[in-house]
Amino acid sequence: MSRLWVSGYRSYELSVFKDKDPKVTVIKKALTQAIRQRAEDGVDWVITGPQLGVEQWASEIVLDLKKTLPTLKIAIMLPFSQFGDQWNDDNKNTLQQLISSVDFSDQVSDQSYHSPQQLKNYQNFMLTHTDEALFVYDPENEGKPEYEFKAAKSYAQEHPYPVNLIDFDQLQETANEYFEQENQRKYEDS
Repeated sequence: MSRLWVSGYRSYELSVFKDKDPKVTVIKKALTQAIRQRAEDGVDWVITGPQLGVEQWASEIVLDLKKTLPTLKIAIMLPFSQFGDQWNDDNKNTLQQLISSVDFSDQVSDQSYHSPQQLKNYQNFMLTHTDEALFVYDPENEGKPEYEFKAAKSYAQEHPYPVNLIDFDQLQETANEYFEQENQRKYEDS
């Protein structure tokens, strides 16, 4: 069994406030390519968190990929109980729908948030329960994923643990390819 931890920027860190934002399309396309490749290379579980942004998009992608890769599984791990309770109703509902759709979901801490140590425990759990990591993160553009990225890089110094990035340059390449294909499709349709 091979397990992949997927994480990255929160939606607000990317100035994404609507699902129809073209940035979401590009990020999902890049993530889909990367996750599909890893699944073809033997990954059978994608494990992610519940955060708005890359983590929830990764869950949506795997749920879609399961149509053609039925052995691929997805788990959402919450860092603590009552995660997301402070969110608006739409975001809470989206998270609950994802949790009810995935193959497995649980929380690392049975207590509600009370200490930053819970987040460190969550990172440790993710590192010790996966075999590699994939982050949508650019070290030149810091954000919340910085902590997970640094923890994974540190862990990789003592364990065989590949840490892979989809950075802004790769996202730009994906965007260029996507919009080139869209323009070609529009040209052919006209």
